[in-house]
Formats: sequence, structure tokens, C-alpha cells
Amino acid sequence: AFERPYQVIGALRYPLRYRVSLHFPPRTPTMSSSTEPTPMTKVLIFGGKTGWIGGLMGELVNKEEGMECFLAESRIENRADVEAELDKIKPSHVLMSAGITGRPNIDWCEDHKPETIRVNVIGTLNVADLCNTKGIHCTIYATGCIFEYDDKHTMGSGIGFTEEDFPNFASSFYSETKGYMEQMLKCYPNCLTLRVRMPISDDLIHRNFVTKIVKYERVVNIPNSMTVLTEMLPASLAMAQKGLTGVYNFTNPGVISHNEVLDLYTKYIDPTYTYTNFTVEEQAKVIKAGRSNNELDTTKLMRDMPEGVVLNDIKTACDLCFQRMKENLTKQYGELPDSLPAEFRRA
Repeated sequence: AFERPYQVIGALRYPLRYRVSLHFPPRTPTMSSSTEPTPMTKVLIFGGKTGWIGGLMGELVNKEEGMECFLAESRIENRADVEAELDKIKPSHVLMSAGITGRPNIDWCEDHKPETIRVNVIGTLNVADLCNTKGIHCTIYATGCIFEYDDKHTMGSGIGFTEEDFPNFASSFYSETKGYMEQMLKCYPNCLTLRVRMPISDDLIHRNFVTKIVKYERVVNIPNSMTVLTEMLPASLAMAQKGLTGVYNFTNPGVISHNEVLDLYTKYIDPTYTYTNFTVEEQAKVIKAGRSNNELDTTKLMRDMPEGVVLNDIKTACDLCFQRMKENLTKQYGELPDSLPAEFRRA
């Protein structure tokens, strides 16, 4: 009866960078995705009031007929408050996107480890555990930034990390805690864990991967799996409705490099924009925490995707995204690129 909880505690006993070397076997979820799903009628979103993805999910849910949408008031690190809100709303489904990534980036987590643990570990477990005890399906928007290219998954090989692979990247505290979390979440049969990576949206909000790298003087040029939110977030809602559980690589199929993304920015948004590259070694000199670069295998995602959901490969998805971005920005600000606000430009 105590075997699995003991294993979970063991995940925290050894830092991830050491745990990986021990080759612990991967865990599998205890609930089958074939379990008859509960109709999605009332959705409670943690991170919906102030969070980026949570806010976008709120907009999607509000467009669905027969669904009520509630944006959580409680903070996930306060277990009693979370439980009280779950008991008050009595949701059929929970979407959990709350968390700390740090401002302006994950380097913040290196100097704020207790705060990072309090929200990203304790808080996430509060939501997952309480939902499990109350029989509520819980979708968790997690991260795929827990891997880095290695000898078995080399850059450009097309061999991506699968849902069964154990995290091998712990060069940032943010990613290290997320690696722990994924292993613990696998113990909860009610949880759908989605590995989001380098999310891209149709605007230039500060959380957008495009907005971040556009402001850098130099960028690395490495192919990566990425998540185009306009396509992927509706897919996550369909997956929750289907009652899927367990871990899924939640990216568009294939990889795209930093240069390819910035070339699309130049093509559609600002023809005057220029950039230069530098190496990962040079990058390491100007950041506190390492950055994950990897390809995630989307075979399982595409196999289990609900009928009617269409996901483009990442290069097509990005091209279409930039076309929509150009249209949206032109409507909002006027002719590009001269109308772009200073906040979207390199300092």
C-alpha cells in the first residue's frame, strides 16, 4: 500500500541530475484513457484570472455551448482555499495553468527557490490531489522543457523524446522542479499532463516565445519542438472532454529553429528586423540557468487526438500564426512595422 508514495518521496530525495543517472524505470498512469468520460459542463480554471494560457482557455470555454466557466479565486499554494473553492463550484473539470515561470524569465527561479517550490510543486500537487479525492478530471499545462538533446536523441535525427522517457535536463531550477512534478503527477489517475514548449500566439504578448527572442541581440539557432497555442489549446479542451489522462507531448509535430521563427517575423511583421547568432556556450555566459533544447515525439498525441481536431506541423502552424499576427497587429496598431509599439521592439 505504501510502495508508490515511497517512490514519489524518493523522487525528491535525489536531485534530478543524479536520479537520471540511476535509470529509474518510468511510471505509467493508473487510469486508462478508455474510462468513460464525465460530460464537461462546469470548468474551473486555475490561472485564468492573471495567467496567459489560463486566460486563453477561459475565452475558449466561454464560447462552448452548455459549459459554465469559472476563474479560480484561490491561490494554489493555499490548500484549504483551493478545497473550499472546489466544494463551492463543484466543477466537472479543472484546467490548471497556474504557476511561476519568473520575470523576466526562468533565471528568477534560481534566486527564489522556496517561492518556486511553493507554487510549482506544492501548489500543483494541491490541485491534482484534491481533484483526485473528489473525482474531478484535471488538465495540467506543464512543460516539455525537461529534456535536452543527447546521444539517443540527437539534433536533426528526427528521434524525439517520448512520454515514457525520463527527464534528462536539470540545468535550471524551474525545469528540475517540473521534472519532479511530472513523475508525481503520473501517480494521479485523474490527471492529463500536457508538455507545452516555447508557446507561440497570434499576438506579441510578453509571454510569447516570439516576443522574447525578437528582443534579444543574439540568439542560438537550434531546432526545437514548439506549441502554437491557436491550434493546440482547442485540442487540449477536446482531450479533456474525451477524458484522456497521463502524459502527452503537447507540441505541433516536427521542429523549427530560432532562425526560422525570426525569418517569419521578418517576412510578415518587420522587414527591417535583423539578428545574429551565438553558440550555446556563449549564451551560457549571459544567463543564470541553462535552457532546454529538444524534440518531442508526437506519435501518441496524434494517435489519441479526438476526431475532428486538426494539428499542422510546426512550420506550417508558425507560418499561419504569423499571417494571423500580421492581420491582428495591423488592425490594432496600423501599418507595420512603423506602428509597432516600443514594448515590442529591441531596446
